[in-house]
Amino acid sequence: MSVSDGWLIAVAGYAILLAWPLTTVVLVWFAVRYVGTHRASVVNRKLASGGGRPDHFWIIVPALNEEAVVANTVTAALGLRGPAGTLSRVLVVDDGSDDRTPEVLAAISHPRLHVMRRELPEARQGKGEALNAAYRFIAGLTEREGVPAERVVLGIIDGDGQGSDNILVEVARLMGDTKVGAVQAQVRIRNRDKLLGAVQDLEFGAIVDACQNMRNALDTVGLGGNGQFSRLSTLISLGTAPWSSCLVEDMELGLRMHLSGMSIRYTSRASVTQQAVVDIRRLTRQRTRWAQGNLQCARYLGSLFASGHIARTALVEIFHYLVSPWANAVVTILLTLTGAVGTLGLLIGHPLPILPTWFALGESLGIWLVVTMFPGLVWVLVHRAKRADEALPRMLLAALAYPAFLLLGMAATYRALGRQLTGKHSWAKTERLVEEPLALQTA
Repeated sequence: MSVSDGWLIAVAGYAILLAWPLTTVVLVWFAVRYVGTHRASVVNRKLASGGGRPDHFWIIVPALNEEAVVANTVTAALGLRGPAGTLSRVLVVDDGSDDRTPEVLAAISHPRLHVMRRELPEARQGKGEALNAAYRFIAGLTEREGVPAERVVLGIIDGDGQGSDNILVEVARLMGDTKVGAVQAQVRIRNRDKLLGAVQDLEFGAIVDACQNMRNALDTVGLGGNGQFSRLSTLISLGTAPWSSCLVEDMELGLRMHLSGMSIRYTSRASVTQQAVVDIRRLTRQRTRWAQGNLQCARYLGSLFASGHIARTALVEIFHYLVSPWANAVVTILLTLTGAVGTLGLLIGHPLPILPTWFALGESLGIWLVVTMFPGLVWVLVHRAKRADEALPRMLLAALAYPAFLLLGMAATYRALGRQLTGKHSWAKTERLVEEPLALQTA
């Protein structure tokens, strides 16, 4: 390798390294300045005169061994109200729980609460199958009641989820446009008094929020497992099983909606709060499942590029979203190996051309540290500017922990690849933390 080749490699390495903070700057623009693009203003005009506003809401709560949280989740869901003249009901899918979940649900008496108990062997086939069972029940009941399917919305709130008071009103507003088949609400973390909770709220409340705002502009909004709302007619168009066995059934559902030409909107005006995973081992297991599901969804890339419903700019964003975790993992390994080989070369007296001296090695390490720390600190400022509901010292601590959080995610990425290659597709649900009970509103 010549010196000139070494410099080319160095330049390429720094370019890859700097791509992350540059991407951060772009996303920050959407986070801070995004109040609507030309496309959004067109959509808003349609909302003002659109005839697609739903008047029937179903909140589906998939529950498998949720005794610690399901009472609060159901209580919060029953307290949600849509616009005047709308009906909201709650359907809990008890997917074969063998803890006290059935007893907890039986103790809640409310005319708008329905409980569906699934028994083995049909039960415990994954969250997607539980949601499909709820969907088929609601579709059948809607038909018997004579309600148009386009007027009915199914919202998913996880076992630990609690929607903001205005969430149904906001969903109804966005679905005034008949082309909107689904809405994703912002996700926030409740137990952010813990460091891992604060880091995850930084992730959801600032970074994911910025990404989804950008996708609003590109019409590539993705669905999350918590706080997704889909029009019943849209789900019917996808068949008898809209949700699949994919480990990220929500992401796959969103991709299928985009392929069908249906629009998905994101809102940060309403939110769903959930518990953070505050145990490293369980967090790694959760992120491994997400990464493996992301890998499973890569099979849609061919269909997406062949689709006539998706713009080229939208395809670029979707491709980046599906591929970037794997590219980041590879680049991190390459940079780590380069640093290790460079250090060894200096120790034995045969330095690499791109790291000829200890000073060059130290300089590269300094750049790497700055690039690694920069995004977290910037996102703390965004979080403070947009949320203003957390103490600055705690969020700064979260920013300092953010690079380690990313390394954990990369470890989960490699673990997910190993599971996919060995044919392991099972998943373990996330454990819940006990919280103070909420009061049930009976009005």
